Amino acid sequence: MKYISTRGQTEPMEFSDVLLMGLAPDGGLMLPESYPQIDGATLDEWRGLSYPELAFAIMRLFATDIDEADLKDIIERTYTKEVFGSDEIVPVRQLKDDLYILGLSNGPTLAFKDVAMQFLGNAFEYVLKQKDKRLTIIGATSGDTGSAAEYALRGKENIEVFMMSPYGKMSEFQRAQMYSLTDANIHNIAIKGMFDDCQDIVKALQQDADFKAKYSLGTVNSINWGRILAQIVYYFKGYFAVTNSNEEKVSFCVPSGNFGNICAGHIAREMGLPIDRLIVATNENDVLNDFFNQGVYTPRPADKTYVTSSPSMDISKASNFERFVYLLLDKNSKRVHELFDGVKAGNGFDLSGVLEAVNTRYGFAAGKSTHQDRLNTIKDVYETYNDLIDPHTADGIKVARELQKEGEVIICAETALPVKFSETIFEAVGDSLSEQDIERPEHTKDIESLEQHVTVLDNDASLVANEIKKVVTPV
Repeated sequence: MKYISTRGQTEPMEFSDVLLMGLAPDGGLMLPESYPQIDGATLDEWRGLSYPELAFAIMRLFATDIDEADLKDIIERTYTKEVFGSDEIVPVRQLKDDLYILGLSNGPTLAFKDVAMQFLGNAFEYVLKQKDKRLTIIGATSGDTGSAAEYALRGKENIEVFMMSPYGKMSEFQRAQMYSLTDANIHNIAIKGMFDDCQDIVKALQQDADFKAKYSLGTVNSINWGRILAQIVYYFKGYFAVTNSNEEKVSFCVPSGNFGNICAGHIAREMGLPIDRLIVATNENDVLNDFFNQGVYTPRPADKTYVTSSPSMDISKASNFERFVYLLLDKNSKRVHELFDGVKAGNGFDLSGVLEAVNTRYGFAAGKSTHQDRLNTIKDVYETYNDLIDPHTADGIKVARELQKEGEVIICAETALPVKFSETIFEAVGDSLSEQDIERPEHTKDIESLEQHVTVLDNDASLVANEIKKVVTPV
């Protein structure tokens, strides 16, 4: 399996090199030359596999340069009951006959990002040792990626982590999870701006070829192919959990800001998983909703991005979106390059002429949710099903219910556990809820009272570069 860039100016590469690289040298995103095709017989074989066994069966198709015994060891050390709380790893629960929740939030930081990040941490360590290299991770987070990355990479050999987050824009729990870490290789930076500003800094430093080489830059944002690969697995697992045969189709509804999670579902569908529709659920930052309904992509500047009660989706530039647009435009890398250079310059683009292919060939649909919508949904799901959900998952449930067709089975991808957003939970169902009713795993108790360690910087890539220079010895 070789990997190429969406912008067509990078030589084909092996999985291990792509894993460490992050953004491609030409500014694009790496993806396989083609997706493996899975037939019905293979689906039948996979249906009864445990989560680690399924992960190995899928990942071995993509990580072909890693010794299979070593890959199996990495996966078996990653997906354990001790780390994820159950042998199922991603248990599915049913709200009603045709509506399910895929439980993705049982890892160390109580968010779906753990499923991929725990794998990435172990894979990084393995590949770095094999290549006798070190890595400087620069990342951006709107709330959950940062903590998941830090918990996966804390104390790892030959890895330094510099994680940017928007100053004052995350929940109290999210800030405490990240900023209370004291591991020497973890460095938190709060940027005076929005998530998109943090993401732009990551891209700016990644695109500075000299700086990137000198300080061995990589990333854990969903632009990293390893993240997407690990997430593909749970779409297969979720499908098997709610079906009895491959003749059945299901749809997935995914809360989305950066298009990473649902991009993995899109790839699973391209591989042959019988997915009917992929439903994108946005909050008030509805750039993706506009595209999938109108064909027009209009990223907003940071000062036009809303601060909402589902903060992990407060994103107006979906960095993973480029992987889908590349396929939508029949792998026309020159056109992709033009479009996303325009996005970098603050422009949008109009692909309404291919909107039918978006909806029919690729099965996408989209809807949006507001603050009041998520309050209403949290309250209704709790009172009707005795199931407490976080605000992002509520966005997904709201949109799934709104767009669900007659007879359609929908699995909603859970984003996080409710305790990470307790203020919103209490606003929604406070009258019938106490602090003790919101599940809080033992290792997270009282983290808000711990001392926090964070450097606050203006929105300037050079300032972040200086922080890296203080810590990392250049090659």
